[in-house]
Amino acid sequence: MNLLQVVQQLFEQYGYFVLLIGLPLDFIALPIPPGNSTLAYTGYLSFKGVLSWLPAFAAALTGAFIGVTVTYWIGYKVGMPLIERYGKWLSLKPAHVEKTRRYYDKYGDKLLLIAFFIPGVRQFLGYFIGIIRVPYRKVVTYAYAGTALWVASFFAVGYVFGEQWEHMFMLIERNLKVFFIGLGCVAAGFLLFRWFKRAR
Repeated sequence: MNLLQVVQQLFEQYGYFVLLIGLPLDFIALPIPPGNSTLAYTGYLSFKGVLSWLPAFAAALTGAFIGVTVTYWIGYKVGMPLIERYGKWLSLKPAHVEKTRRYYDKYGDKLLLIAFFIPGVRQFLGYFIGIIRVPYRKVVTYAYAGTALWVASFFAVGYVFGEQWEHMFMLIERNLKVFFIGLGCVAAGFLLFRWFKRAR
């Protein structure tokens, strides 16, 4: 049984509760069901009239907001004490977190608008911004906006493309991976260039 079949089976059994419970699980790094395909399939079911689009979208948005909020507060309350106590075993020190926080202060807010689309990042983003103590008002402004953009985009894949949603979903997933790998290579090249320039 592939992931899409799992999502379909869960919707048949639990309906809107898949969104209210499943999306928070995706954010806490237990992607059962996987977030992207769940949202796209929700859009498709809304297109078919099986689900009403407004309650479905609202449930998806609520589930995603719950996921971001819970992981943020876990990171905020528990993350740094764990790093202080056990970080040495992972060569991770509070000073590393502080350095990361300074980089975030310089570049990070706007990145939250697109970070939810990056494969493998969404599941750890809430913890990360909690650990580095991003103010909650910024979480509301940027992380919630990025969450809403992610929910709306993948919901639209199913709703707009209808019967072709699976084909478009696979195409988008594949191209997103290629895009962000390419973007990562460009960023790494830029950082190496700056490092060599300073070293000279």
